Amino acid sequence: MADRPTLPAEDREERGSRATRRLRRSGFIPGIVYGVGKDTVSFKVTPRDLRLALQDASAVIDLKVGSGRALPVIVKETQQHPVRGEIQHIDLLQVDLSETIQSTVLVELEGVDEAPGVVQGGVLEQVTRELNIEALPGDIPENVVVDVSGMEINGTMHLSEIRPPDGVSFLDDAEETIVATIGAPTGLEETDAIEEETELVGEESAGDEGAGTAEDAGEASS
Repeated sequence: MADRPTLPAEDREERGSRATRRLRRSGFIPGIVYGVGKDTVSFKVTPRDLRLALQDASAVIDLKVGSGRALPVIVKETQQHPVRGEIQHIDLLQVDLSETIQSTVLVELEGVDEAPGVVQGGVLEQVTRELNIEALPGDIPENVVVDVSGMEINGTMHLSEIRPPDGVSFLDDAEETIVATIGAPTGLEETDAIEEETELVGEESAGDEGAGTAEDAGEASS
């Protein structure tokens, strides 16, 4: 428990949209935790306490509602203000620390500026930004860091090339899931296209000349 952030909260008896608006005006954020027996538990937290708990790298939070025992939970969903981006409501899920669960984690790319393909002017595109994983709640990473410093122009990195963190299993198709690509610079693509077209035209012209020469030779012999 000492290694996990604690989120102090208060029991919430208010229900309904009107009560929720009053709660927000009074400086609290409403929340619900699922998985506690058969019933959900409603709570309220201060924005500061929630911010401190969420900024920790741990995926598991100890939620302590009033004088009750701390519950290990993970974030299930958050609702944010459409303009200000502030969290207006949070759903938590109680977990059993001894059982694996499925979750999603963000993908973070590192070494982008060092990639040879980028140095040569290529454009890197991050195709996959989230991965589906399975792990014990305590082993869920904040994100999966992927090193792309070795990617060349026209390179493609698949999930099969990435080693999962200890205790984590990837659930997405390893061969079909593309994490990142580096495309050729626009100017280079146009140059290649022109050169390819020029080669085709040259081959066609050579073929026509060869056919003409054969026909002329046939006419001369007759």
